[in-house]
Amino acid sequence: MRSRANRTLATAPPEALFLLSAISQYIGAAIAVSVFDEVEPQTVAWFRTIGAAIALLAVSPGFHRGWTRKDLIGAAFFGIATVSMNVFFYLAIDRVDLGKSVAIEFIGPIVVAAVTTRSVRNGAALVLAVAGVVTLGGVEIGNNALGVFFILISSALWAAYIVAGSKVANVRSGVAGLGVGLAIGAVFLTPIGAPGSGPVWVSPTLLLLCCATGVFSNAIGYGIDQYVMRRIPIRRFSVLLATLPITAVFVGWLALGQQPGALDLAGITLVLTGVGIQERDELIGLPEPG
Repeated sequence: MRSRANRTLATAPPEALFLLSAISQYIGAAIAVSVFDEVEPQTVAWFRTIGAAIALLAVSPGFHRGWTRKDLIGAAFFGIATVSMNVFFYLAIDRVDLGKSVAIEFIGPIVVAAVTTRSVRNGAALVLAVAGVVTLGGVEIGNNALGVFFILISSALWAAYIVAGSKVANVRSGVAGLGVGLAIGAVFLTPIGAPGSGPVWVSPTLLLLCCATGVFSNAIGYGIDQYVMRRIPIRRFSVLLATLPITAVFVGWLALGQQPGALDLAGITLVLTGVGIQERDELIGLPEPG
C-alpha cells in the first residue's frame, strides 16, 4: 500500500497533487471551525499537532534513527514555528472568514521576497499585496481588530519560518522530519493546549474531529507538499501557492457558508496578483498557511 502511494506521489501531475493538498488543508480548517464553539482554538491546534505527528510517524519506520543534534534542533525549530503559526491561524479563523484569513496571511512571504530580492517587480508585488490586505482588513477591522491582529501574527510567523527554517524540510526523505518536528511542536503547545482539553477527552466525536484536523491539514496536506517540493522548481511551486486563497474561499463557502462579498473578492484579487508577479527564485517551497 505504501509503495503504491509513493508511486502515485512520484508520478502524478504536481498540480493535481498540490490541489489535493490545498483541499485537504482547508477541509481540516473547516473541521476546526466547526468545533470552535465547544473547544478553544489553541486546544484544537494542539490536538491537530498530536494527530498529525502520530499519523506521520506511523508511516515512517525507523524515524528515530540517525538524528544528529543539529538535525533535531532544526526539526524542533520547524515544529515550533509551524505549530505557532497554526495556533494564531486558528485564533484568526475563529473570527475572520477562512478565505480572507488565508489571503491576508500571504503578506509574510511577499515581504520576505521583497526584502531578500530587491527589485521593482517585488516592490510592486508588495504594494499590491499590502493594498489587498488593507482592503480585506478594512472589512473586518471595525468589529474584529483582534482577528486581523492574529492573522498578521500568523503571517509574521510564516515569514520567520521562511527566513530561518528554509532547509529543515530536506533533512530527511519522506515525512519523518515533518513528523518529528510536529511531535516536538506538540510538546511545546501542551501548556496552552492541554488546559482546555477536558471536553475532548470525554467525547469520542470531538476527539475524532480534533485529530482529523491534523490528519487533513498536516499529515496529508504538508505530507504531499514534501513530495511536490522535491519534484518541481521553487518558482513553479510558489506560483501554485497563489491558488490557496481561491481554494480557501471555495471550501469556506461550501463547508461553512462563508460567501465572500465584492470587496472581499477585490482584496483577494489584489493579494493573488501580488503573489503572482513576485520573483521567487530565492524562496523555498513551503507548507501552506493554516
